[in-house]
Amino acid sequence: MVSTNAAPLLSERFEEALLYAAQLHKSQLRKGTDIPYISHLLAVTALVLEDGGDEDEAISALLHDAVEDQGGVETRREILRRFGERVARIVDGCSDCTTLPKPPWQSRKEQHLAHLRTASPSVARVCAADKLHNARCMLADYRREGEAIWSKFTRGKRDILWYYRGTLKSLGGKASDRLLNDLARVVAELERLSET
Repeated sequence: MVSTNAAPLLSERFEEALLYAAQLHKSQLRKGTDIPYISHLLAVTALVLEDGGDEDEAISALLHDAVEDQGGVETRREILRRFGERVARIVDGCSDCTTLPKPPWQSRKEQHLAHLRTASPSVARVCAADKLHNARCMLADYRREGEAIWSKFTRGKRDILWYYRGTLKSLGGKASDRLLNDLARVVAELERLSET
């Protein structure tokens, strides 16, 4: 029997973050699709919660792309004001840049991978969930569309797979085995399919 006196696992802060994320990303779509971007944020949040993440990590999952894609430093200040230092730090750890225009892709990703090698367990959990959801979507798209999926991205197949392998290496021992093993399986399947 479940106790009715237990404190809720997710508070009004989570509800506020959900609304804030929906507002920030309301006109954003998933790359190369008509799918609202919020679907990705909800999926990443679900993976974080299913992996045992706490409320701050769940809020960070909802907001993990907010600074990078929706306002940079100003959005970071608002996240800090609304949700506190820990959430802001986790979002920082998941962001590979805060400026526009973004720095060149290769150097930005190399710096982010270097940062992930020293990431906190919370940053590692949210990043692993983010990459896992993205990779699962790529794999599903690949099964439907084949090699055409790589044209959705500014970088080609080789670079994208390099980044996913680098993420796995950088997060090794920091995120849960469950998330990393799932990510490794999906990346291996993408590599296998794209070689045939």
